[in-house]
Amino acid sequence: MSLSLMIQGTTSDAGKSIAVAALCRLLLKQGVKVAPFKPQNMALNSAVTKEGGEIGRAQALQAAACKLEPHTDMNPVLLKPESDQGSQVIINGKVVSQLQAREFGNIKALAFDSVLAAFNRLQQQYDCVVVEGAGSPAEINLRKNDIANMGFAEAADCPVILIADIDKGGVFAHIVGTLECLSASERERVKGFIINKFRGNLNLLKDGLDWLEQKTAKPVLGVIPYIRQLKLDAEDAIAVSDLAEKNTLIKINIPVFARISNHTDFDPLIHHPNIDCRFVAPGESILGADLIILPGSKQVAQEMQLMKQFGWDLQIKQHLRYGGKVLGICGGFQLLGNKLLDPNKIESEFTEISALGLLDFQTEFQTEKRLTQVKGHCQFSVEQSNETFPTNITGYEIHCGLSVGPALKKPFAQLGTQTGEAFYDGAVSEDGQVIGTYIHGLFEQAEVVNELISWVCDAALTTKALQQKSWSQVREQEIERLAHTFAQHLDMPKLFKIIGVNHE
Repeated sequence: MSLSLMIQGTTSDAGKSIAVAALCRLLLKQGVKVAPFKPQNMALNSAVTKEGGEIGRAQALQAAACKLEPHTDMNPVLLKPESDQGSQVIINGKVVSQLQAREFGNIKALAFDSVLAAFNRLQQQYDCVVVEGAGSPAEINLRKNDIANMGFAEAADCPVILIADIDKGGVFAHIVGTLECLSASERERVKGFIINKFRGNLNLLKDGLDWLEQKTAKPVLGVIPYIRQLKLDAEDAIAVSDLAEKNTLIKINIPVFARISNHTDFDPLIHHPNIDCRFVAPGESILGADLIILPGSKQVAQEMQLMKQFGWDLQIKQHLRYGGKVLGICGGFQLLGNKLLDPNKIESEFTEISALGLLDFQTEFQTEKRLTQVKGHCQFSVEQSNETFPTNITGYEIHCGLSVGPALKKPFAQLGTQTGEAFYDGAVSEDGQVIGTYIHGLFEQAEVVNELISWVCDAALTTKALQQKSWSQVREQEIERLAHTFAQHLDMPKLFKIIGVNHE
């Protein structure tokens, strides 16, 4: 069996995901065949594997850090919240159950065998598996049925490092308090600490670090500085941008839905030098942009109700009257149609609800979720025929809806899957102002982003304005920057000794 290390956090969003990505890349540089693993993830940002399975977006990023294709074994349990009280349960890449909050304790009986089996398969294939915990191991109410933190670490006999976010404040209390909430064997399993997102003079922190090591008899393995403008996929939360002001060609507004999903679709736009792309909070106006993008959602019918509540439906129609453009992706695409039909109440309690009516089609939700990677060509111009799709695209589909109607006779894309399926996707309105598509990951290709800007500007881009790098190239550069930062600020010999790897 291979070596392993688990990164657990004192809080949610402490830096577990990026720490695993950084350590995976550093181990890879040491010649170690390494893979990421997260027993249980709760997130609406997901990725689709080549086999047609669904995993957390963070594990796809960590796979990239290992220079591997994502696989369902890397995240055997994915919970996708559908409400404050319930989640869709995905095991080994496929939907198996809907779980209510009161039944959450059943997750261990439902999924732990699958978790351990997936971990064992990875151990048989790789020299080392770097594991990411979920939330915090100090959740006393969840300990009995925990499969995501110490429950997994104890079963897999995995050493643990705690990471804490000093930017939140109270970092020493977080670390010491977390240890106090653990059992004796769990405390022994913790081999050291990483402090994340530090700003300022490290000398001012030294007395606190000395106290922490004396208090716990465990080492502080390093203090990671706050890394600005890190262009890497977020696990779930929408991060507040710290980007500097920039001269832009277009402005894009994206309304934040209650159950927004796969908002990482828009990372390439947010970090593009010629685009001002912003998320708009519920209740705020989405007017004042050149393009409004409606994102995906886990609860599309409910989002339509919220759009009416916030006046976003009327604002979109006003935006179009003044010549603006609208793009809908996945659930956002479904909202552009006439109706949402859900006779089996798969997504909500609504069996039928009127949508925006901007494109002539309707969507009916199906029991079977469509999960597939796609590749093909797309068009942003209404003047092009269905036989001419000039722009190369790759991406993935992840939805339950089946859309039909006259608008789809003017499709956005011509696609194929790895199994040989060929089909058209999406729709372009007759006036060219509205586009809808089911394709996630659309903007990871520089060519698509360039065509998007040209569509919004109604003009071809100059050579100076063209974006030359694909998002995969940007992601690779950022993984390298992340790994370099961790290598500079961690005690790598001590860390690798905990794992059992020789450090050169």
